[in-house]
Amino acid sequence: MSLVLNILWFVLGGLLSGLLWYLAGLIMALTIVGLPWARACFMLGNFTFAPFGRDVISRKDLSGEDDIGTGPLGVIGNVIWFVLFGWVLALSHLFWAVALALTIIGIPFAIQHVKLAGAALFPIGKTVEPNELVALARQESASDRLQSLRGNKPDE
Repeated sequence: MSLVLNILWFVLGGLLSGLLWYLAGLIMALTIVGLPWARACFMLGNFTFAPFGRDVISRKDLSGEDDIGTGPLGVIGNVIWFVLFGWVLALSHLFWAVALALTIIGIPFAIQHVKLAGAALFPIGKTVEPNELVALARQESASDRLQSLRGNKPDE
């Protein structure tokens, strides 16, 4: 089913959306200092070409460890990204999400645009993985958070 949805997505606007991500990535790459953002743009551009069956997740939630993109430098990078391109790409995806949701049959595509809008706001420190892996990582992360809230007490 993901293959069919990805083909329809690509033909009915995914190509254009992905190319917008690539354009943003090329602009950032030309500045040299924008290379971290360019990498995120190309990753999300690839995701935009075929989003069904995959999802965006923080690398910290996936690995359980901070890295340069999930720490303080990542926050600064995401703020800069938001001001330069993030809000424009997010609004574009939200526009298409609303338009597609109104058609009823376009609801699965609208959901993907909402995911992309979220990723467009703060892409630094994120990665794209299969849905199953993302769900498992989020479940384990939630379990770890729950245990820390409970003070690591064993069940009684």
